[in-house]
Amino acid sequence: MNTSAKPPVWFWVVSVIALLWNLMGVFNYLNQAFNQVAILESMDQAQREAFEGIPAWATAAFALAVFTGLIGSIGLLLCKKWAKPLFIVSLITAVAQFIHWLFISGAVEAFGPSTYTMPIIVVIIGIYLIFFSKQGIQKGWLK
Repeated sequence: MNTSAKPPVWFWVVSVIALLWNLMGVFNYLNQAFNQVAILESMDQAQREAFEGIPAWATAAFALAVFTGLIGSIGLLLCKKWAKPLFIVSLITAVAQFIHWLFISGAVEAFGPSTYTMPIIVVIIGIYLIFFSKQGIQKGWLK
């Protein structure tokens, strides 16, 4: 392993995209946390019940997922290997939140089958970022 390896340009491109992706997640969390009245007004009764039934632990998992993902992305840009465990925490907490949302809350019945789309995308990107940071560590880009 070459410990003084310089990351290629595509590494920086992916890292910036990861940062932007995770910033969108933080924005979505903050919107959900601080704009609930407007969100609820746009929903029908079944959707409202699913949304209002989200327990505190699932909201905390959402917060932890997006903020650890954001900090992990910053870690990539700083070339730090601690990005990988943050991406692992982000993925685990996102999956915990999605298990509740998709299989316990009744959200799929309220919002329809398209409710599966974003969780699938988030999990795929989360897995990719774990492997991307692992590759960065193996190639000596992340120290």
